Amino acid sequence: MKEILLITPPFTQLNTPYPATAYIKGFLNTKQISSYQIDLGIEVILKLFSKEGFQRIFEKNKFENLTSENSQRIYTLRQEYIKTIDQVILFLQGKNPTLARQICSMNFLPEASRFNQLDDMEFAFGNMGLQDKAKHLATLYLEDISDYIIENVDSDFGFSRYAERLGKSANSFDELYSKLLDTPTFTDYYTLKILQEKIELVQPKLVCFSIPFPGNLYAAFRSAKFIKENYPHIKTAMGGGFPNTELRDLKDKRVFEFFDFITLDDGELPLELVYESICNSEKNSEIHFKRTFLIENEEIVYKNNTNRHDYKQSQTGTPDYTDLHLDDYISVIEIANPMHSLWSDGRWNKLTMAHGCYWGKCTFCDISLDYIKIYEPVSAKILVDRMEELIAQTGETGFHFVDEAAPPALMREVALEILRRNLVVTWWTNIRFEKSFTQDLCFLLKISGCVAVSGGLEVASDRLLRLIDKGVSVDQVAKVTRNFTEAGIMVHAYLMYGYPTQTVQETVDSLEMVRQLFEMGILQSGFWHQFAMTAHSPVGQNPEKFGVMPIKQEIKFANNDIDFKDKTGIDHHKFSFGLKKSLFNYMHGINFEIPLQQWFDFKIPKTTIHPDYIHDCLLEEDLFTFKPNSKVIFSVKNVAVDNYVKTKKQKSWFYSKITFHLKTNIVSIDLEQEKAEWLIQILEKNSFENTKLTILGQLKIQYEEYFEDFELFWFSKPVQQLKQNGIILSL
Repeated sequence: MKEILLITPPFTQLNTPYPATAYIKGFLNTKQISSYQIDLGIEVILKLFSKEGFQRIFEKNKFENLTSENSQRIYTLRQEYIKTIDQVILFLQGKNPTLARQICSMNFLPEASRFNQLDDMEFAFGNMGLQDKAKHLATLYLEDISDYIIENVDSDFGFSRYAERLGKSANSFDELYSKLLDTPTFTDYYTLKILQEKIELVQPKLVCFSIPFPGNLYAAFRSAKFIKENYPHIKTAMGGGFPNTELRDLKDKRVFEFFDFITLDDGELPLELVYESICNSEKNSEIHFKRTFLIENEEIVYKNNTNRHDYKQSQTGTPDYTDLHLDDYISVIEIANPMHSLWSDGRWNKLTMAHGCYWGKCTFCDISLDYIKIYEPVSAKILVDRMEELIAQTGETGFHFVDEAAPPALMREVALEILRRNLVVTWWTNIRFEKSFTQDLCFLLKISGCVAVSGGLEVASDRLLRLIDKGVSVDQVAKVTRNFTEAGIMVHAYLMYGYPTQTVQETVDSLEMVRQLFEMGILQSGFWHQFAMTAHSPVGQNPEKFGVMPIKQEIKFANNDIDFKDKTGIDHHKFSFGLKKSLFNYMHGINFEIPLQQWFDFKIPKTTIHPDYIHDCLLEEDLFTFKPNSKVIFSVKNVAVDNYVKTKKQKSWFYSKITFHLKTNIVSIDLEQEKAEWLIQILEKNSFENTKLTILGQLKIQYEEYFEDFELFWFSKPVQQLKQNGIILSL
């Protein structure tokens, strides 16, 4: 028996748990409050995508009732799907790796319409390897069945969302409420069956649903309804990203037929107080809440009547993945692109370097809400302590830092702490493309285990980037992506079209910028999304300032996405297909030579961007800048020194050959013996193992105690050679 049951409702990710319940469970551990967590999504998927599940799916229809040729083909091949599904799932769980050879034989899996795209991607499989090719083919196989389910069994199904349309821009609760009064769906059958088993096992006092996205909303309400009907003594609560952004103006009392409490923003203290209110419900003392909606005297009230402050990030504990079946998650590869696959392939422990965003200015972003507005970093030592705890707990050494934008200085300290502890980890995170990401910093991140970053380029137009208040320019983004790429770190860019006042010419020019970034090989992955105006962003709060006119609607339920009219009158949606199709090609390294016009079925203007714009941006280098406050780090310990005498015209000089043994190559330099001895001494004092690093200005003073003109030495060919190979890092 546990006090609290934490639930992530269907569906979020197939390859790794959404981290919210693990974060909350880690916090509850610090308060000695017992809890149990489940990811209903993965458990429902594994029931659906099984031999028994497929048999039930195919029993729902007969051949003559199927409307599409694709569904008829899948139904005709149903025995092949029933025969293969269990083995395919085991393979995607990493439990049956030898099946890859059969899958890649192209004569094992039944194939329907999703396999039609294979001709366009066959070239990529050689680069990705046998296992990845098999994962991609198995993913297409699952997507074929998903198409069949949507068309014939449950139209709301989706691998990473369920009934998402009911939660998106749902100003009224009517449609969702009506759906909840209907008979449960085919997918609901599995959801509620598993839920019942867990409730009987755990016997909680309180069931908490973490709802990060609109695609989790319906399943959470359906589950809460089941609890209210069958276990009326159990209290239910809702928290997470969806209520935090969408339900701040909640007015519809019917919501509380399903939930007793709805908490906003950071969930630790609000949940602790909700739990205390349940435990103390029979006492007469006043009950305190933090940012919580509930019903009192037949009316919705918002209570924030405690003097207690939210917990600091250092006090919230290490995320706890106990109870989640980590070995059951399945890795899929939807697109044959190594960077893009990070979101769906592999199990990642989730951590956060800093609460909120250190920039916090982007005009399209919800910067008025606490999850962005309140910036609070965690110390590098605590972060790496938590990494070690999670490695011991989960057996996984992969980490995804789920920051809004990870701070560069903190990333540097985390990288150094990882290196000092000799940890072997793999990690990636979200960033801003700011100039702090120098070649040296990117190399340091790489050797600490960083394999990828994602960041918002948004609109590749300097005018619009200024309007967004992004704090970056296109040429700066190009240099930063180059620095990451040259260090061996993959880069993904979030791209936006349809920002207020954006012209057709700017959309075309933005696409040309993106084309050049991919053609130069400094961007590996990207995703276009159309601008959406949200209620908590500067654009949503001052729409007239940005040239848009909101369409007023009565808000009784969700309030985030706002319908609007752009004063330019441009139909930005018509660009969607062409932008995404061109990007799909660029991500696979092909068709850069195709004129932009050919991606669209309507007339577009010619780009005004010079064809070598990005190339020329990268030529602007300033390698001989002396920054006295830069921290100096020596990243290599494997050094050999060979002294020798150099003679010319009967004169002799004492020299040293210093050889650095790197992992993949050897670097040797020749220096005068006295300078070589000084450099070796400095190497030992300023390795990454030391917590106190020398700054470049101090190094200059130390050098000039013995020699003259430090700048001449620092920019000499031997030292430049050490910098270029990452042996000397100046951060």
